[in-house]
Amino acid sequence: MNADANGNAPGVVLKRERVRDHILELIETQRPGDPIPSERTLCAHLGVSRPTLRAAVDELVAAGLLVRKHGRGMFVAPEKITQELVSQENALAVARAAGAWSSRLLEFTTIQAGARVGRKLRLSPAAKIVYVARLRLVDGAPMAIEHLHIRADLVPGLSAEELESGDLYEHLREHHGVHVREAVQAIEPTVVTRSEAELLDVPELSPALLFERLTSDTAGRPVEYVHSLYRGDRYRIVSHLTLGPTAATPAPPPGHHPGIPPGDFSHRDTVDSSTRGDVQG
Repeated sequence: MNADANGNAPGVVLKRERVRDHILELIETQRPGDPIPSERTLCAHLGVSRPTLRAAVDELVAAGLLVRKHGRGMFVAPEKITQELVSQENALAVARAAGAWSSRLLEFTTIQAGARVGRKLRLSPAAKIVYVARLRLVDGAPMAIEHLHIRADLVPGLSAEELESGDLYEHLREHHGVHVREAVQAIEPTVVTRSEAELLDVPELSPALLFERLTSDTAGRPVEYVHSLYRGDRYRIVSHLTLGPTAATPAPPPGHHPGIPPGDFSHRDTVDSSTRGDVQG
């Protein structure tokens, strides 16, 4: 594959991804407040330059997963409060976002899953996955950077053309016999690093939305793990809520819906929600 639009040689995006995964693996095996190795130690262990490592650390600090303490080092951040958009008992409908979407491939290769991605996909660390980095565009303008990790045994012969045109899940169904059924997706605010800003054509440290998704097929097997970075100035999520009692729907568990203060539903009314992506002009 040729160098990308910013002159990065093949493998640069993947190297950043591997550094990020290694640090996330450290975070997930530690407790909040625990220290992680110094930048110098991590650079030596991973065989990467200080700027490459620092870019990954900056991203994780901005995402609230790491905390820097001056003169002391880096520490695992306190746990975040997690709130589901809707409960598992309620339906979540996701409509197609506005605009004409297309993709430009940044990297496409087959690699070992590694510990973190292998755990998510229920594979051994040595199992093969297809790693894809692609730039998503809307009406020709960059909108998001996607990092896809797909089980290689499910997609023999997966081509670059399939990843640059059309709907990926349609290609999985029609060409590989993989029928996706459900996905669990988390969304968090973050900011973009210098390399991400260049790809998205925004200033460094601009606001962004980080999506993480694990998709399973009709047999319950994990098919893909994806994390994507969407421009905060051009993309927003709109939720449609149906407020009020519904006889056919059981009462929800205690708690509250994001954006709705506790106590607004004194009679434990149900909340049905549908969500769509909305591209801002």
